[in-house]
Amino acid sequence: MRSVTPTPSGDLVAVVLPGSGSDAAFVRSAFGEPLAAVGAQLIAPDPDAVRGVVAGYRSSLDEALRTVRDMTSDTRPRLLVGGVSLGAHVAAAWAAQPGRSPHLAGLLLALPAWTGTPGDAPAALTARATARQVRTAGLDATLAALRASAPRWLADDLTRSWTAHGDGLAAALDEAARTPAPADDVLRRLTVPAGVASCVDDPVHPTAVAQDWTRLLPRARIVETRLRAVSADPATLGRAAVLGWLRASAPQPPTG
Repeated sequence: MRSVTPTPSGDLVAVVLPGSGSDAAFVRSAFGEPLAAVGAQLIAPDPDAVRGVVAGYRSSLDEALRTVRDMTSDTRPRLLVGGVSLGAHVAAAWAAQPGRSPHLAGLLLALPAWTGTPGDAPAALTARATARQVRTAGLDATLAALRASAPRWLADDLTRSWTAHGDGLAAALDEAARTPAPADDVLRRLTVPAGVASCVDDPVHPTAVAQDWTRLLPRARIVETRLRAVSADPATLGRAAVLGWLRASAPQPPTG
């Protein structure tokens, strides 16, 4: 994938939320470099086991919005919000609430896992199954099974983040599996530029879902990559989302 082209963007603040069972370290590795290239300060909150993952993420977004409002009297939108998988769901739903749009410079939505209710989406089934395994077999056995079946980079990443979740891991996974993503009508209301990133070889986050989100969002562009590329360089995922946002932000040629 080609590099993200730097663009003047003022004092942008970008809040990017981790996916289910993931952590801020992965977000920083994926989004730190591409967001720095467009002049944005990255905020990557860790999951909050005390308040609950989704409530903690929403609180981080609220706090960032207050910070952006206080930065200056300038009325230019200065806030980018987004996330990976569950983080993308929470960020998009938050952004669709009344009063958010005037402050938003755009959305960075990587690997959306479903639209509306989770149902039997692969990511929801995986989260539920992992939560059951943690409760019945314990974290150590679950991590051993993960290392036997997953690519090394993913196993290393999840070993770090799952261990950090500790006793709250199973509850966090169950919460993710039952949390709705924005429905079609909610996505249609999000008129800010949106970059959608998908890995075409990821069976847990089907590209068809990312394509549906891109179709529903009024100003969205999708950039596709592969898990193999992300394994070599996690910033590949962030570059895809940021590049999609830059493309969606470009002036559209007149029709007719």
